[in-house]
Amino acid sequence: MSAYSDLAMLAEKAAAFSELPEALRRGRPSLWKLSMGGATPRKAAVLMLFGALDDVPAASAKPLASADLDILLIERAATLNDHPGQVAFPGGGVDPGDASVRAAALREAEEETGLDPLGVEVLGILHEVPLPVSNFMVTPVIGWWARQTPVDVVDFGESAQVFRVPVRDLLDPENRFTAVLTRGGNSYRGPAFAVNGVVVWGFTAGILNYVFHELGWAVPWDEDKEFPAPI
Repeated sequence: MSAYSDLAMLAEKAAAFSELPEALRRGRPSLWKLSMGGATPRKAAVLMLFGALDDVPAASAKPLASADLDILLIERAATLNDHPGQVAFPGGGVDPGDASVRAAALREAEEETGLDPLGVEVLGILHEVPLPVSNFMVTPVIGWWARQTPVDVVDFGESAQVFRVPVRDLLDPENRFTAVLTRGGNSYRGPAFAVNGVVVWGFTAGILNYVFHELGWAVPWDEDKEFPAPI
């Protein structure tokens, strides 16, 4: 099986879920089971864009995935009100003019990275996931980089950098740990990745953790290795 086929099968499987899968809840159990509160949550969509995004191979030598298989990420600007400085998938709120969550994810990705949506093949969507801290219900959209176009920061008020991360480096157990966030006397734990000089944690890491397990790509890592969340 190829990465493309695996991702397409995951999207097909996800279409059958009528509620948030338990396997997805386990990705960040202490946060995704929080109440969304009284306010009506806003719809949002993010683009999980896989493919050979450039010709730079993974740093890891472990044969955990193809050395040229990447995923596109952004580092949010430190001046933003929501999730400042965090590494994330391109994406944002669904606007009234968006035809679907797929369209919203592609529009936001184009606005944030400059990619050409016509070069992205949408394979499907995952179940929407609650993000209580900012009152969003977020739908991850799985995309494949069918035709490369340049990507870079479009607005430095929104993003500090746009970059690709090799999937092999994300899967490498040496790059994985548990991020611990302590607030109001409570501690929240979730999977995290230290790659390319950045830390991927929180919502983004939880989604990646779920996807890698569902695809059968994940390998055991030391979940007892804990570090404070970089916030």
